Amino acid sequence: MGNLTMSDQHQPEQADERRVFLGLALLGASGGAMAALSPNAAGAGDEKSDARRGLFPEGAPAAASGYSPGIRAEGRRVIFVSGQGPNDLRADRETQIRQTMDRIGLVLKAGGASFRDVVMIRAYFVHLARDLPVYRKVRTDYLTEPYPASTAVGVTELAIPGLEVEIEAIAVV
Repeated sequence: MGNLTMSDQHQPEQADERRVFLGLALLGASGGAMAALSPNAAGAGDEKSDARRGLFPEGAPAAASGYSPGIRAEGRRVIFVSGQGPNDLRADRETQIRQTMDRIGLVLKAGGASFRDVVMIRAYFVHLARDLPVYRKVRTDYLTEPYPASTAVGVTELAIPGLEVEIEAIAVV
C-alpha cells in the first residue's frame, strides 16, 4: 500500500480518497464505530480539544454519568489498549480499578496519547453488580468530557486466574 502507481502520483486527491475509503473499510471490518477522516477533511486542523465530540441523540440516553452514548473522533492515529488488570489481586475493588486505569494510562502514554484521547472504554467484571458502582465512581477521576463511549460486561471468568476486573480502551490522536 506504500507505493503509489503513476496514476496515483498524478491524481493525489484520488489517492487520498482511496486511503480514506480503505481506512473506513478496515474500521468497519474491525467493528469500529469511529469516523476515519482524511487530512483534508473538515476539522482536521482544529485544536486537539475539538477532536472529540460527544453524541447525545434523543432516544439514546446515557444510563449513568461518566460516559457518552457515542463519540465522534477525528485524528490520524488509533491506539488500541488491550485488556488491563490490577497488579494486586488482593487489593480492595477501588484500588484494583485504579491500578487497572493506571496501567491503561501507561499504554496510552507509550502511544503518545492520554485519557483525554480515549473514545471507547470496555470493562469486564466477574462480579458486575458489586463492582460497577465503584468503577463508575473511579472512571470519572481519569476520563474527561466529552466522556468516551463505554460498555460494562459481566463475565463468568477472565483469562488470568483470580482476575476479577479487566478494562480495555481505544484512543484517537
